[in-house]
Amino acid sequence: MLLCTKTHFIHDLDRVLAGEEGAGDADERKANGKAMLDRMRLYATDETAKAPGADVWVWSQSADGKDQFKNIIAGTGLRAHPGPLVQPGGPQIGQRVIYVDGGFDLFSSGHIEFLRQVVITEEEHARQHGWFEQESIDARKASNNGKDYSPTFVVVGVHSDEVINEWKGVNYPIMNIFERGLCVLQCKYIQGVVFGAPFTPTVDFLTSLPTGTPVAVYHGPTSFMQLTFDPYTGPKSLGIYREIGNHSFAHVNAGEIVHRIMKSRDMYEARQRAKGVKSGVEAAAREREILEEEQRKKEAERR
Repeated sequence: MLLCTKTHFIHDLDRVLAGEEGAGDADERKANGKAMLDRMRLYATDETAKAPGADVWVWSQSADGKDQFKNIIAGTGLRAHPGPLVQPGGPQIGQRVIYVDGGFDLFSSGHIEFLRQVVITEEEHARQHGWFEQESIDARKASNNGKDYSPTFVVVGVHSDEVINEWKGVNYPIMNIFERGLCVLQCKYIQGVVFGAPFTPTVDFLTSLPTGTPVAVYHGPTSFMQLTFDPYTGPKSLGIYREIGNHSFAHVNAGEIVHRIMKSRDMYEARQRAKGVKSGVEAAAREREILEEEQRKKEAERR
């Protein structure tokens, strides 16, 4: 975090998982890719940690601009898309597909509370439409081997390292896309993750989602990243854009966490200097200050 390096970035997650990209020789890359995929499967399990839980896709765009979704892990649901045959994964019958996106760097209480608020909002909608009435519960259990399920299927788009760095600068994201995606995968409020999702969820992207077009796209408070355009014109044009307002942890984000760490570092160095000990990280700290100043100038030019 302090050294401001970007060596932890992953350029193409799909190629890394396939062992075609990364450090080491061919055998080492294959082994690393397999280990990463195995860890994904572990994080994507259900509450028992034994059965499949969340769906996982990697998004890319073809040369002709078409959205492509590669299914890495299939969840527990049943979907009839694409084609007429029911396949593993995807939303259950009657579930509302919800889409949210973000960087989810240094996954924190701010991210968790946002996702929780999305689920709470959707549960209230479901309650108003009879989802929790006993007759509806019995019908769902009858069609799902005696098990009930939630009214929402929340799909989370996690942006690539390059996209996050383009907007936040310095050495953000602190965690690479694989690490950030794992954090999201283990959250109980989600049912699917799209690795490498585009910063702007266009109409084509939303209507191409393997789960089908979402009925709502939620966005939460964003104070850390200054934007010069509206990335949500697509969902707004479809009439499915929704917002989650401020909440108790809205201020907690990667920038806030880094600020706390740097403040503690400054206090530590002050104590060391008072003892006559020269800090070995002063040069690195100065480098970060320079990069942060450059990022502020870049953001000012965008306005």
